Amino acid sequence: MIPEKPIHTRTLYQGKIISLALRDSRLQDGTLVKREIISTPGAVVIVPLTNRREVRLVKQFRVAAETWVIELPAGMLEPNEDPALAAPRELLEETGDRAATWRYLGKFYTAPGILDECLHLYLATDLTPGPNHPEFDEHIKVMTVPWSEALAMIQRGEIEDAKTIAGLTHAGLRLNLPFG
Repeated sequence: MIPEKPIHTRTLYQGKIISLALRDSRLQDGTLVKREIISTPGAVVIVPLTNRREVRLVKQFRVAAETWVIELPAGMLEPNEDPALAAPRELLEETGDRAATWRYLGKFYTAPGILDECLHLYLATDLTPGPNHPEFDEHIKVMTVPWSEALAMIQRGEIEDAKTIAGLTHAGLRLNLPFG
């Protein structure tokens, strides 16, 4: 049973990649509450793993954090886009890699208390490297690190991006890769 019922939702802002809505809902006891909801089309996250168990990461300048962030390759979905089609595009764009083998590892939400964004996680293997093709306003440096080093980077606090920590953890568990 859903503990609250939406009554009315109005869009406060509609941007290129997000919208912000204010929703009035009624709780089971009749109490009215207001919910702020940020919506996106979702995104894909890719764990590119070489045959030598190295992970391809990107170091990207992130404007909101005002710093360089080490991440797995990822990208927003176009509205109603199939994530399986977006993942190869984003891998090629950010790393220059093409993968012969793709495996869907599942999905997860980034901040479901306020954000409906769903991230679809893919494993990309049998990689063929090439030059990356970032968008005109993206600043990306490609990194290749051994699996154990990627995990050590999380432990040392060098990888602070939640989707990357979740993606590497999930992939490691699914593939029975060593954690330390």
